[in-house]
Amino acid sequence: MRATMGKEEKQEAKETEQSQNSSESSSGKSSLRRAIESITSLISLSYSIKIFSAKWKTIRTKLEDLSSGLEAVENCEASENAILSGIVSGICQTVNECHDLARRCVDLSYSGKLLMQSDLDILSARLDLHARNLSDIYNAGVLTRRFAIVVSRPGNGACRDDMRFYVRDLMTRMKIGDAEMKRQALLNLHEALVEDDKYVKVVVEHGEIVHVLASFLDFSHDVRIQELSAKIVSVISGFGSYKVVLIGAGIIAPLIRVLECGSVVGKEEAAKSLQRLTENSDNGWSISAHGGVTALLKLCSGGDGSEIRAELVGPACGALKNLVGIEEIKRFMVEEGVISTFIGLTRSKDEVLQINSIEFLQNIASGDEAIRVMVSKEGGIQALVRVLATRSVACSCKVRETAMRAIENLCFRNANSISLLIKYGFVDQLMFFLQHGEVSIQELALKVSIRMCGKSEEAKKAMGDANFMTELVKFLDSKSFEVREMAAEALSNMVRVPKNRKRFVQDDRNMCLLLQRFDPKQVNTGNKKLLFSILMSLTSCNSGRRKIAHSGYLKNIEKLAEDEVSDAKKLVKKLSTNRFRSMLSGIWH
Repeated sequence: MRATMGKEEKQEAKETEQSQNSSESSSGKSSLRRAIESITSLISLSYSIKIFSAKWKTIRTKLEDLSSGLEAVENCEASENAILSGIVSGICQTVNECHDLARRCVDLSYSGKLLMQSDLDILSARLDLHARNLSDIYNAGVLTRRFAIVVSRPGNGACRDDMRFYVRDLMTRMKIGDAEMKRQALLNLHEALVEDDKYVKVVVEHGEIVHVLASFLDFSHDVRIQELSAKIVSVISGFGSYKVVLIGAGIIAPLIRVLECGSVVGKEEAAKSLQRLTENSDNGWSISAHGGVTALLKLCSGGDGSEIRAELVGPACGALKNLVGIEEIKRFMVEEGVISTFIGLTRSKDEVLQINSIEFLQNIASGDEAIRVMVSKEGGIQALVRVLATRSVACSCKVRETAMRAIENLCFRNANSISLLIKYGFVDQLMFFLQHGEVSIQELALKVSIRMCGKSEEAKKAMGDANFMTELVKFLDSKSFEVREMAAEALSNMVRVPKNRKRFVQDDRNMCLLLQRFDPKQVNTGNKKLLFSILMSLTSCNSGRRKIAHSGYLKNIEKLAEDEVSDAKKLVKKLSTNRFRSMLSGIWH
């Protein structure tokens, strides 16, 4: 009987203990729920406050974050109720005091402005403390996620409030979550930003998220957290109007630290962000002050001990290209041997890296004869010609156009550079693009042809030997006025050389195509002044004069002379004078 009673007493005691534990758990949950509801009520009340608006806006943001934190905690299992209860109790006390202050601000029943401002500052600091306490117990493992509810991302076309709620929930998880929860929140945020750029504005408006991201970049030892933070910053930096927010949050120094010490993925994303941020040269000094220029140079030269990856070096190259406009930074780069580094990078098989390296050389030498000479001496001209000589599909038209522009801007300041171009076979490359290039690079080749034969007698002769005139005369019939103009100008320069004149006249097709431009039936006639200039040069040789005089197009030129076209009158006069001289010479002999 006693044994039976003993069992019954034990069972009853066990049930009583379970009931008490259940009551405690229920009590803990209910106090948590009351705290959340009280905060929600306070937030609603705060919108009615018309004074100290800036302070109440800050407090409201902190209350929203605290509410999100408590909601996350509510969906967790507490292993020690006492710790959680203590924190919730403190929050409730602060919220009650905040209610009192809010009511007094609404009713304008406070005793003094300075005292109220002081009370609000104290209250704001206490809210920060509560948020830290929540984060601490989460990170310490006091709370474990059991069936934590993850807020679903609103669908397409969702209202701004729903988007804000979702972002605020992610923010809370970033702040108070363990490493896994932080990673998941960052991943969800990155996906949202990539798939719907309206989230970028929501994130920037929240403000604190950018500071949290900067903190993760700077202090997180979790590689994945750092990488995801760098990716999010990279997305935001792609929006011009939000770059100032990143700069204001002090993002440059953390990005440079990732560039120096981060993972490969982290470095790539940091380099992309820095490239975008340096589009505004005002940020150049900040990057330089934090050692960013040195870090970028190391990446481009492989001096950080890692293999050169186009995905990483491309944007690093782009960032340095943006910084060469600052004279002091440019000089530092040159002293660090940047010229030879970037000449080497022009050989890359990656399009973006090739373009960035070529444009860098062009920019750094722009308006600086000493650096132009340095680029030439270190093999820059040969490297650019080598890019054009690449016939593989891997070398895109865009890369060739970039190289052609760089040659145009760098190589026609002095005869020595033109001689080097000829030596390295550039004339053959130019001829190839005139014959086989796409329209855009054909036009570039024409522009370069004008520059080349307009600056150097050696170039005119070399181009004549390469049969340039036969190609140029074909462009006189182009539908594009600009192309016809450029072809005529190049020809006008080239036929000033006696050897080129003879070569041009010897080919009847050349003469026919040129003289056809004076047929009134022709639509694409071109610039008559340049065309007359070519004919005047050709009359300097006997065969040229004869072919013009005996052509069926002479009557068109004479008609223009009758219409008082001065160039036509000069040409007819020269032809007539020479004809009269020939007649006299025949009579005399």
